[in-house]
Amino acid sequence: MSTDWQEQKYVDLMLDELETWAIVGLSGDPSRTAYRIALALQNAGKRIVPIHPDTPVVLGEQGYATLADVPFPVDVVDVFRRSEAAGQFVDEAIAVGAKGVWLQLGVIDEDAFERAAEAGLPMVMDTCPLIEWDRRR
Repeated sequence: MSTDWQEQKYVDLMLDELETWAIVGLSGDPSRTAYRIALALQNAGKRIVPIHPDTPVVLGEQGYATLADVPFPVDVVDVFRRSEAAGQFVDEAIAVGAKGVWLQLGVIDEDAFERAAEAGLPMVMDTCPLIEWDRRR
């Protein structure tokens, strides 16, 4: 695992300073990891934005089919998709002007990481906000 994927300054930026988190793959199923992480982010004071083809309302927040459909700025794009699908959302994050991208534990796309770096977009991958919060305690 490359430590470049988890630069502490980027982890800190996203957890401490960035407020609006688009959660790619968030549905209304409370048994899913994305739901539990979104709830934890909400409890930490973050605004969550579900990104899901069915555009459900999740945890009281309106969902959108794509990042491009979100009618307000998104700070962090948090991706709960398999590694082979994650790159598309990194590219969309770049296109919508997000301030950071977070690929969840087990999600790794080195090519997308390079594209984000070339675009000047901070990116963290293969970890979870809850893990990172626990490390800092």
